Amino acid sequence: MNFGVVFAKISTMLLFNLILSLMLWVNFPEETAIPKDTIDPIILAIDSGSSSELAYYFDASISLNINGQKGDFSKSQAELVLKDFFKKNPPLNFSLVFRSENNPSLSSYIGDYQSGQGVYKVFIKVNQQEASPKVYSLGFVKV
Repeated sequence: MNFGVVFAKISTMLLFNLILSLMLWVNFPEETAIPKDTIDPIILAIDSGSSSELAYYFDASISLNINGQKGDFSKSQAELVLKDFFKKNPPLNFSLVFRSENNPSLSSYIGDYQSGQGVYKVFIKVNQQEASPKVYSLGFVKV
């Protein structure tokens, strides 16, 4: 048995496997965990009292509950209702106290909204549409 020939065949096979592995790695890179869009911009919009920034994340229609005044609104109508709410109740602080993100397409959140006029529990329901969070239900209930 000629060890030079065997060594050449093994080297060729190893080189071929290395090249193939590199080609597959380049063409099919390891999937990295792409974080699901968070609701951080929604939280910031509430914390700053910006109805226009918040409305950007509204679904086409949204169910609102503003301290017992309930209704279903279009995105633009809901923005006006919240603009009035934020005007009468400017934010001092907003923080999330509960997250339920078990369902990948539907999530629920509860927060505390503090204004000079009192403290409100905020109930936010969000669905993921094309990796973008959309608020379909929002409630501010005075504590």
